[in-house]
Amino acid sequence: MIQITVIQIDNYGPWTVTPKPRRESDLQALQSRLYSDLNLLFGAHKGLVFYTRFDNLIAITNGIDLITHKRIQENIRNRYPFTISMVIASGETPYEAQKLATETLQEYGSAKDENRREVLDVANELIDGYVQIAHIDINNITSYTDTLSTYDNYLNIKRVQLLLMEELLKHEALLFFVGGDNFMSPCNGMNEEDFLDIFDKVYKKLNFHLKAGIGVGKTAEDASNLADIGLEKIRAREVNKSVCFLKQDFIENPTFKRKICGVE
Repeated sequence: MIQITVIQIDNYGPWTVTPKPRRESDLQALQSRLYSDLNLLFGAHKGLVFYTRFDNLIAITNGIDLITHKRIQENIRNRYPFTISMVIASGETPYEAQKLATETLQEYGSAKDENRREVLDVANELIDGYVQIAHIDINNITSYTDTLSTYDNYLNIKRVQLLLMEELLKHEALLFFVGGDNFMSPCNGMNEEDFLDIFDKVYKKLNFHLKAGIGVGKTAEDASNLADIGLEKIRAREVNKSVCFLKQDFIENPTFKRKICGVE
C-alpha cells in the first residue's frame, strides 16, 4: 500500500484576480515557492511532493501522520496569502490512492468555494506500507541539447513524458517531470518487465532509449534514494540492462539493508 496526500490551494483562481489581476511573474514565483516549501516541509519527514498544476500537488507521505500534516498546513497559512486543503488516502496503486483522496476533497466543495478553508481529512486509513518509485532518464539527451534549439529539445522531452504517462497509467502508476531529462514515477505493483516493455514502446515510437533505477522502501525518501542509486549503477555499467531494482529489506533490518538489482 502507498499513502498519498492530495494538496490544493483554497479558492486560488478567484484570489489571483482579487481585488484586481495580480502580476503573472508574482504568481509564478509564488507557486514555485510553495512547491519548494512543501517539499522541504514534507521532506523533513521523508515525504516527497510533486506538482501537477502548481495549485494542485501530490505528495507521497508514507509514515507521515495527521498531526504532521496539520502542522504543515498551519506553516503555509502563516507564510502565504492563502491556505491549502489536504486529504490523505492509501491504495494498492498510486492512481487508486490519489483518486480516492481527490474524490474525498471534492466532497468538501469546489476548489473555488470561498467558504472551503484548510480541509484536512483521511479518506480511508493511514498506513505503514511501502513506496515504489522509478527514476527514469533519457539516454544521451546532451547530443540533442547541443544540436537542437532549446524549445525543440523541450518538445522532445514532453513527447516522451506524455507517452510514458499514458503507458504507466495502464498500470495505475503516476509520472512527474523533475527537471532536465528526468522523470519520477510512483509505481507500486509494477515489475521490471513492465518497464522494459514500456521503454521498448517509447523507442519504437519516438526513437529515444530510456533507463530507470527503481527503489522500494518504507518512505518516499528511502525509495527515491534507492532509485537514484540504481540509475547510477546503470550509468556506471555495473548493470547490463536498462532497469535496476533496489529493494530495502524492512523485516531483517528496517534501517537500510538492500537487495541490489535483485541480488543479495
